[in-house]
Amino acid sequence: MSIIGTRVLRKEDPRFLTGEAAYVADLDDPRLDGAAHVCFVRATVAGASIDSVRVSRALEVPGVLGVVAAGDVEGIGAVPPELAMFPEPMMSRPWLAGDVARFAGEPVAAVVAATPYAAADGAEAVELHYGAGADPSPVVDLEAAARDETVLFAGAGTNVACDFAAAGMATGFSGDDFFDGCDVVVRERLVNSKLAPAPMEGRSVACCWEGGRLVAWVSCQVPHGARAGLCKVYGLDEGDCRVIVPDVGGGFGQKLGSTPEELFLPWLARRFGRPMRWTETRTENLTGIGHGRAQVQHVAIGGDADGTVRRYRLDVLGDSGAYAGLGAFLPYFTHVMAPGTYAIERAETACRSVVTSTAPTLAYRGAGRPEAAAAIERAMDLFAARCGLDPVEVRARNLVGAGSFPYTTAVGTEYDSGDYRRALDAAVAAAGYDGLRAEQRRRREAGERLLLGIGVSCYVEITAGPAPGGSEFAEVEITPSGGARVCSGSFSHGQGHATTFAMVAADRLGIPLESVEIVQGDTDLVASGVGTFGSRSLQLGGSAVGEASARVVEAAREVAAGLLEASAADVTFDAARGAFHVAGAPAVSVGWAELAAESAARAGEPLSADCDYSGGASYPFGAHVAVVEVDVETGGVRLVRMVTCDDSGPLLNPVIVEGQRHGGIAQGVAQTLLEEVRYDAWGNPVTANLADYAFISAAELPSFELEVTTTPSPQNALGVKGIGESGTIGATPAAQSAVVDALAHLGVRHVDLPCTPQRVWRAIAAARDGGGPAAVSDR
Repeated sequence: MSIIGTRVLRKEDPRFLTGEAAYVADLDDPRLDGAAHVCFVRATVAGASIDSVRVSRALEVPGVLGVVAAGDVEGIGAVPPELAMFPEPMMSRPWLAGDVARFAGEPVAAVVAATPYAAADGAEAVELHYGAGADPSPVVDLEAAARDETVLFAGAGTNVACDFAAAGMATGFSGDDFFDGCDVVVRERLVNSKLAPAPMEGRSVACCWEGGRLVAWVSCQVPHGARAGLCKVYGLDEGDCRVIVPDVGGGFGQKLGSTPEELFLPWLARRFGRPMRWTETRTENLTGIGHGRAQVQHVAIGGDADGTVRRYRLDVLGDSGAYAGLGAFLPYFTHVMAPGTYAIERAETACRSVVTSTAPTLAYRGAGRPEAAAAIERAMDLFAARCGLDPVEVRARNLVGAGSFPYTTAVGTEYDSGDYRRALDAAVAAAGYDGLRAEQRRRREAGERLLLGIGVSCYVEITAGPAPGGSEFAEVEITPSGGARVCSGSFSHGQGHATTFAMVAADRLGIPLESVEIVQGDTDLVASGVGTFGSRSLQLGGSAVGEASARVVEAAREVAAGLLEASAADVTFDAARGAFHVAGAPAVSVGWAELAAESAARAGEPLSADCDYSGGASYPFGAHVAVVEVDVETGGVRLVRMVTCDDSGPLLNPVIVEGQRHGGIAQGVAQTLLEEVRYDAWGNPVTANLADYAFISAAELPSFELEVTTTPSPQNALGVKGIGESGTIGATPAAQSAVVDALAHLGVRHVDLPCTPQRVWRAIAAARDGGGPAAVSDR
């Protein structure tokens, strides 16, 4: 009986639940004996020139070994740009800010000390002196930055890092006649708020030099990518750099690329002649590393009065933060998925990213795709309301039909497979939609304080994309005991690879699950790899494990033929028993342990095979129904139900899929109701700790109600689609729509994210005072 599709508890969980997990900060490795500790001195203002960095008092602190400022840095390569498509001045990030601090939280100096406490005390003693009026004033507001009234990088001449339409990466807008013939046209300005990924474990790195070889322990999502960055900075060959990634307490995209602080630590280790360690604080994580989302969108949608959508236009302005790195590229992902699940005749996108005086933006769970879903789903609600139609009816009318796949959207994206109507019907039925509407009417007629709101969203996203496809490495080796050792270039930072990949290998090889070992996160042990991001792990990494396992079976068939004194063509593999026998004669067979021993004796090497598996992008989809109660007197919002139907193709392990869905939904709801990174007008972060940044917890969430449909993808060997980001994409617009729906009869048309009590109360007040429809944002 195949193990695939069964509910298997995660093999790795006992270690995490019993405190046996080992993170970078926990490492007790003899190579790190005598390690010094680093504390970065960070700019406390944005957009100010730095007159001087005075370190004399810091050097007097007991235990401080030295202080390094920008002028001391030499003999190191440049900070690697993550992309090369942006104006050069915007990419020229220094290791330490020297002339100007471009955002509050930017590293200005590094204090090295014998203990982390001495390093922190030394950092407190460093004196930063800023100039006055010599540099551009900080610009925090996206739309103000786009007007170029204050240019933050004089050499660029503009704050626009990239205009994707001008670069041929978005459609651009046609003339004013785009909406001609539409009975109904609705326009709205939307805000997709800036979020902090806030993984449980922040950035952490340790390193040492062994002669000319660098060994680095890093908390990241891409071990081989981290090695590539270090090799580039320090001019090393791959064999001269080893990256080890132990247990990781979450990444969510924030640990996708190495940051300057992480890449700088080996330079400090070389300068001070001893191993070096650094683990960031929670405030450093919230202010000094990238945030996610951060878009202002203008949507326009038009169509017929019967609810048929004909035209859709999306104008995206994205915040890249103080330097134009990965965040400046994310509006392109929004363009790719702009039309969502809908068969719209014509759609146009214009996408730009701008630099501001805030922390650089990075990928965050979904990275550009949640923003696309948020825009089209709000547009569909606004369109339905203007037509006087139910939002479910309008969605159902416009969904891409199940018989239309592969389907190419109006912006040129080709979806692989889907049945969007089936997912919508399943979610609506499970929610008891008609009964919810009846209860909503009853409360409104009774004038009750707690109003009921029902929000619906349909979503489709791209995983293992947006390029045509990707690749991942796996190697499978049969151990002397007859088990399997699987080396994967993918990397788990919470996704459960030790279970899912072991299930694939166990199924293909007929080896007990407990006899399959998964090796990952060490560039000396795993020959190559890409890593884990964009929900790519199972469809590429899992398929690689499956293909490598199949190649081991074929290699073993040849060895078995010799032992059985038969032709390889006559040897049959019985996966149920993990044994080989001559066709028609199962009584005499050889197992994996015998084959491993024979391979070692005959060839002097283990029985193994590897695979670089390439596959295309897939497009998981689903529908979410959110139910909220809104206190009409205080503006307080409580999510009372969340019903979701997600389709990620065949379920290899429902337990892990459900866990991924739970986490994604929680983060999606958090964006709707609570979370927002905020700066004041001068670029000072005002959400610098978890007392000020409203981080969601289980107390704010109901039990999620999960429905499933299954539509295989033709893009990979397992037929699976990614599931890691789906919750963040579908839950946010559903919950936002529910809040607005609760207030619609009062005349509220729109409430920007996050739908905090203050913002909701203001929307109610504005509708009552104005006597008409209201849309409330910060503007």
